[in-house]
Amino acid sequence: MSFPINYEENIGKTVGRRRAEVSDPFAFAMGLQRAANELRKSTIGRGLCPKGVFKFKTHEEADAWMVEMLARQTLKAD
Repeated sequence: MSFPINYEENIGKTVGRRRAEVSDPFAFAMGLQRAANELRKSTIGRGLCPKGVFKFKTHEEADAWMVEMLARQTLKAD
């Protein structure tokens, strides 16, 4: 029998960790799901950001573009 996970592999790097323990993981996940559903309902037909491939010179430029797109969607919703 072959396993898709190599149990003998050493983990090289941990990218992130949860800072606080969640007392009820299911309730936490359901809260995230509700938030995602509300976000999707509020952007029906518009999308959160324009579709396509966008190239940026820096991460800061990309972040500024994303903030501008989110603000634009907020203004359209009002």
